[in-house]
Amino acid sequence: MNTDVVIVGGGPNGLMLACELTLAGVRPIVLERLTEPSEEPKANGLLGQVVRMVDHRGLYQRLSGSEQPPQPNSGYFMFGAMGLDLSMLEDSPVYALPVPQRKIVRVLEERALELGVDVRRGHEVVNVSQDDDAVIVEVAGPAGAYQLRARYLAGADGAHSVTRKLSGIGFAGITYDRVTVRSAHATVPAEWVDSATGVLNVPGYGAVAPFLPHRTEHGGFSYAPLPGHPPLISTTEWDQPESDVPMSLGELRASVRRVLGLDVPLGRPDGEGPHVLRRLTGGNTRVAERFSDGRVFLIGDAAHVYSATGGGPGLNLGLQDAANLGWKLAAAISGSAPPGLLDSYASERRAAASRMVLNAQAQSVLIAPGGDVTGLREVFGELLRDRDTVRRLAELTSGADVRYDMGEPDPHPLVGRFAPSMELRTTTGTVRLAELTRTARPLLLDLTEDASLAGMLPEWHDQVDIVTASPQPGSPAALLIRPDCYVAWATTRPRPGVADQQALRAALRRWIRPGSSADPVRSS
Repeated sequence: MNTDVVIVGGGPNGLMLACELTLAGVRPIVLERLTEPSEEPKANGLLGQVVRMVDHRGLYQRLSGSEQPPQPNSGYFMFGAMGLDLSMLEDSPVYALPVPQRKIVRVLEERALELGVDVRRGHEVVNVSQDDDAVIVEVAGPAGAYQLRARYLAGADGAHSVTRKLSGIGFAGITYDRVTVRSAHATVPAEWVDSATGVLNVPGYGAVAPFLPHRTEHGGFSYAPLPGHPPLISTTEWDQPESDVPMSLGELRASVRRVLGLDVPLGRPDGEGPHVLRRLTGGNTRVAERFSDGRVFLIGDAAHVYSATGGGPGLNLGLQDAANLGWKLAAAISGSAPPGLLDSYASERRAAASRMVLNAQAQSVLIAPGGDVTGLREVFGELLRDRDTVRRLAELTSGADVRYDMGEPDPHPLVGRFAPSMELRTTTGTVRLAELTRTARPLLLDLTEDASLAGMLPEWHDQVDIVTASPQPGSPAALLIRPDCYVAWATTRPRPGVADQQALRAALRRWIRPGSSADPVRSS
């Protein structure tokens, strides 16, 4: 059987990629080894730019259960279990969406099926090979073995990726074997919890802020009262003896005693599960030596894994991998990809992954036990009183500091970054910029005084959505936004001159091959 794209892995990253491809007119096949979505508790939410990205695809409301758009966290946050006061910033870059991974999978699978994606559960990839024209995928399915021949293959099959191994791609990095993390859903005495703030007040110890890792000389402790679940209690310890005994709540109580120096009465969780009760020893921070091999591409944990630093960094990056790769693969398949477009996936997303490595390694050092680390934290704490330092760390943690090279020698500050939050006044009413990107198409936003940009670009009218809106004080006069919602070009001039027009055309040629139609797909 011949097809355009096979996606190996039906988790959140593979399903997100399937949705992105389908929006761009490509019908992928998703192969998932499991017959049913895993009920194992994993990530507990999304953090950073990915929250805004799912909003730009119309998924935020489904995931959050709220009709309101995402709002930045302007209060207290953390870096390396140290307080990060986001109220110091005029515009916080930190967004959070607490939602269990199994719900993320369910929402994305529902969306994929709505779009007509062929999701095949119980189908396991056993071999991958490729020639100059296609990738050949050997599959073991419920009805027997079969073969798929695809123009491209995307491996979204996790940290132990069969796709990566069969493609011979190395997975270098660091293994941490000193750390043991114990986690469980458990109850705590109700009178210990401040109902207004969610702070856990431990008698004899003090206040523990919810969701924020708390470091002591003996390890780490966290209390996470996630919506709809009993609180998730976690400890982190170093150099613990290995154990073959199944994890128990008693073991977690003993760990809490070692970390905090006193007993915390943890009770069994209420309600239906699944409930977390696990011990994880060691961890890995690894990045694939390359994100593609010929016609094979890697996304998510298949391309990068991180030691636990909070915020589910692998999932946050993986969903953005999918948004970056989807439109580029679709353009290659349709013949509308300019030279080098597919190569930009690896360069852009590997740089983002390497940035997350820096984040993970820095936080791992700051949460380690020992007096020397305590000294480092005291110095670091002084730096956290500086607004610029807080902004840099907030951007690093949220991924807002990721800036792609768009090929301009002196770009506008927005170029290469995720599209800004904007409310636009058009002839049909007020609309959020995020609502204009639900189609996953390139978007030219024209806020110039004479709305003249559309008339200058007839050869791109069938390739780009063009939206005109009223000029806004303090906002750019025009933006070219790629399908993955990153800004490819911008100007502040209310009447763009020749240089602006040339720069816009150069940006369009770099990312979108011109078509022939003279009628814009959409104009408002």
